[in-house]
Amino acid sequence: MQPLADRIRPKTLENFVGQKHILSEQSLLYKAIKSGNVFPIIFWGPPGSGKTTLARIIAREINAEFLEFSAVNTKTAGLKKIFEDIKQNRKDSDKIIVFIDEIHRFNKLQQDSFLPYVERGDITLIGATTENPSFEIIAPLLSRTKVFTLKRLSSDDLKEIAERAVKDKENGLGEEEIELAKNALELLIEGSNGDSRILLNTLEIACVKSSKVTVEIIKEAFQKRFLMYDKAGDEHYNTISAFIKSMRASNIDAALYYLARMVEAGEDPLFIARRMVIFASEDIGMAQPTALVVANEVFRACEEIGYPECQINLAHGAVYLANGKKDRSAYNAYFKALEDVQTYGNLPIPLEILNAPTKLMKEFGYGKDYNPYTKKDLLPDRLKGKKYFHNLT
Repeated sequence: MQPLADRIRPKTLENFVGQKHILSEQSLLYKAIKSGNVFPIIFWGPPGSGKTTLARIIAREINAEFLEFSAVNTKTAGLKKIFEDIKQNRKDSDKIIVFIDEIHRFNKLQQDSFLPYVERGDITLIGATTENPSFEIIAPLLSRTKVFTLKRLSSDDLKEIAERAVKDKENGLGEEEIELAKNALELLIEGSNGDSRILLNTLEIACVKSSKVTVEIIKEAFQKRFLMYDKAGDEHYNTISAFIKSMRASNIDAALYYLARMVEAGEDPLFIARRMVIFASEDIGMAQPTALVVANEVFRACEEIGYPECQINLAHGAVYLANGKKDRSAYNAYFKALEDVQTYGNLPIPLEILNAPTKLMKEFGYGKDYNPYTKKDLLPDRLKGKKYFHNLT
């Protein structure tokens, strides 16, 4: 049987739930749809936010032929053949929308193959992606499309969708006379993490057991709460960034929370530990040099023990690093020195600190008057007097 999430998918803009920031009556997208002048679009947003539904509604609203593909199971050679057929056979009055879900999964060369058809107007491309288009979509394609960002659905949005599903007698669960307890609905909304598809799939599973849906049934239907986390995507980098910045701010509770999110989502413990080793030198540095020793030991523990036990080592290390004094003086000093290296290249090194393994080199003054404990400035002449390191401890 067709899943509930597909059965009650809205077919008109008026029934579409959420995304008011791009679909108000005064918005560019709304006016473009209602006027029939739709341009190539990229929808960027989290799973279950309505990207596919909105693409289908657009095609219906402007009376366009709708061709839907997923980059997961579609080869670009097949797409190009379809595009060529469209190019050969379409009339000027034909409106053809090609929707490509997860367009970011096509590589740069594959995306490049769409360009001629988009440029000529053979097709109106609508792409959907959960990843940042700036990084995943080639610049020429981005320049020919308008990116609209969809937000994670709010609790009110999800409540409206759930209540509609329960009441809808034609396509939803209305004929089954479902009683959804208030606290069960609240748990369903909270556990869906802004994803309408998770909400509807979980609700449908819950209703298989009983028409009187309780908190316990919702918990059973969820089994394990879904965490949106693509190890190659935005959520991966967003969460590790939040973890590092929480440790930098000495906010132990936030650091542990973001660590737990990564661990629960199955993040590679060595990836987390490696960032902790970097943090120990970058952010703690000279304030507590032993932090590097601790971070390295956490890395070794993760290497040797692995999950699930090494999550305890990660937590130990995170608390230690977050609690430590912070001093970025060594980090800052090094990158100031690196900037001069990149600016001035290989400046001549003072002769007195050059090795003199041959007689000729000694005659040229290499190593002359060398004093291992000299107070002299040993930088190249161009940089004499330059100070990179300022001890903050």
